[in-house]
Amino acid sequence: MLPETIILDLERRAHRRRGIDRWFGRLGMVLTLITLGILAVLLLNLAVSGLARIDWHFLTSFPSRRAAEAGILSAWVGTLLLMVVTASVAIPFGIAAGIYLEEYAPKNKWTDFIEINIANLAGVPSILYGLMALGLFVYSFRFGQSILSGGLALACLVLPIVIVATRESLRSIPATIREAAFALGATRWQAVWHHLLPYSTGGIATGVILAMSRAIGESAPLITIGALTFIAFLPPPAVISHPPFLSFEWLFSPYSALPIQMFNWVSRPGEEFHANAAAAGLVLMVITLSMNGVAILIRRRAQRNIHW
Repeated sequence: MLPETIILDLERRAHRRRGIDRWFGRLGMVLTLITLGILAVLLLNLAVSGLARIDWHFLTSFPSRRAAEAGILSAWVGTLLLMVVTASVAIPFGIAAGIYLEEYAPKNKWTDFIEINIANLAGVPSILYGLMALGLFVYSFRFGQSILSGGLALACLVLPIVIVATRESLRSIPATIREAAFALGATRWQAVWHHLLPYSTGGIATGVILAMSRAIGESAPLITIGALTFIAFLPPPAVISHPPFLSFEWLFSPYSALPIQMFNWVSRPGEEFHANAAAAGLVLMVITLSMNGVAILIRRRAQRNIHW
């Protein structure tokens, strides 16, 4: 039996720690409410300024010098195509790089150097990625000022986020999962594919959501590589009526995007153009939340049958 003084001291420490936990929980709740309140104010401001402007004509019309006739058709189509290119490059390459660095790469000075640089790249200003893309994709690879160049620039921008999220998700899995797989004769790839990736789906999906949410709102890299602020046509269709029925000509088409269009309208003096910018901001928020909702749904379905 422990002496009574030691028991009392342990009880006091436990009571003090429980009090700290309660205060920390309250502080977290207050900060969360403040953050949500700020977001609600911003959304309300956008809604008051631009909600009345959103209609079918606004969504299906091209930009115009007349604010009442201007629309965002080319902007939101360009945004969706950019996200297709960005996701097609950043997600598979980011997950593959994260798996290699965490599960296959030897732990030495070289891999430590790579890890430090990946972590640093996640905080590099986006304008630098635009300058890199201008020299590499536009001029060196001769992709031009196209959707492909813009999508690759955004993919490079968010690639470190996907890599870091993948590594952290894999690192959080208990070592016993790996040891059990190896004990049953699984190869390293079988352990990764059948065990580690299913258990890490939630963390990886969260990183992908954050990465795509950042990419969809970026304008600096797109402006740097020459995205158009006024465009009155759409890229060529991806599906055609004759063999091979798929066309990739749209990858090399000029483009615009919602952040670019908003920047153009905000820089104009008329209040009607500012209302158009607010309406475009609401549409951008809807697209972002829709993408996040789809990613969350995929994550939940992937985790439905996983049990520790």
